[in-house]
Amino acid sequence: MEVQIEARSLTKNFGTFRAVDALSFDVKSGEVFGLLGPNGAGKTTTLRMLSGLLTPSGGEAFIAGHSMQNQQQQARSALGFLTGDMDLYRRLNPVELLTYFGQLYEVPKATLTARVDKLVEAFGITEFKDRFCEKLSTGQKQRVSIARTLVHDPEVVILDEPTTGLDIMASEFILQFIKKMAQEEGKTVIFSTHHLDEVERLCDRIAIIHQGKLEHYGTISEVKQRTQKENLADAFFQLVN
Repeated sequence: MEVQIEARSLTKNFGTFRAVDALSFDVKSGEVFGLLGPNGAGKTTTLRMLSGLLTPSGGEAFIAGHSMQNQQQQARSALGFLTGDMDLYRRLNPVELLTYFGQLYEVPKATLTARVDKLVEAFGITEFKDRFCEKLSTGQKQRVSIARTLVHDPEVVILDEPTTGLDIMASEFILQFIKKMAQEEGKTVIFSTHHLDEVERLCDRIAIIHQGKLEHYGTISEVKQRTQKENLADAFFQLVN
């Protein structure tokens, strides 16, 4: 499988504090890769360097073979990035919002119309597609947010806490969609979450980071074997405590 995401010795300093310390890993096409760690471990900083929102203090990030530092336009066009602090435009409805972001990515008009229609159907947005985003429930907003992340049909998708705050039905819908994206469409997905049961169900491989350093990189079965634990939660706590 082709490597679609690569972190090469990614490092980020904030003054004298080193938030991320020379992280290296790769993610292959069609793979769901879990990025795990306690609060303050450096997960979000790492994802923001991969997405080009933060410039590394050292190292380099690659998306679909393009350097996020030296080929940023090509790298960003291949990437869909969802993070919890990205809000929706309150006075647009979902169709208007998806169309607007598709235009920003320069998706051709005919392609964009079909793409928006497909996402509205796939995410069950039809019943509230004409409602202002400010009137949507948390689960409805999250569906629209992920659809926005996919509107330009990116090869690589980074999802930071996509199920936080959602009820069990909304969470299950999003997990199944992530699985389908990887298995049926061959998209490369980084999935960052605190819900380790979701990771066990969904991820092919994982990276666990703690205090900015890589503590484990490999499969879930490998970390269980390494720690002699029967479940991922126990293995995780042993590594980070």
